[in-house]
Amino acid sequence: MDSKKETPPPIIDQFAEYVETRIKLAKYQAIESGSSFAANIIADLVLIMSALLTFFFASLTLAYFLGDLLQGTWKGFGIIALLYLIIVLVIKFNRKNVEKPLINIFIQKIFKAK
Repeated sequence: MDSKKETPPPIIDQFAEYVETRIKLAKYQAIESGSSFAANIIADLVLIMSALLTFFFASLTLAYFLGDLLQGTWKGFGIIALLYLIIVLVIKFNRKNVEKPLINIFIQKIFKAK
């Protein structure tokens, strides 16, 4: 009864294989995180572009509507321009209150990429 006993590979070979496996795993995790992050960014950009176009056309519609009510297209566009100016000034003077939530959202996107 000749039983062959398999000798395990030397510890150095096992360690080298372990390191190689860990490097592959790290690469795959980086690829997964990167692709997930890129997909999130692309989806957000599409959403933002759609929202901006909707906002733009809604602004034009409102400007023409107000112009029709006030018997002057320029009056409607002037009112919309003033509305945007007020929004810009409010954001400018409350910059810190606007920046913090945006920074937090961006950080969450980065770390939630999985």
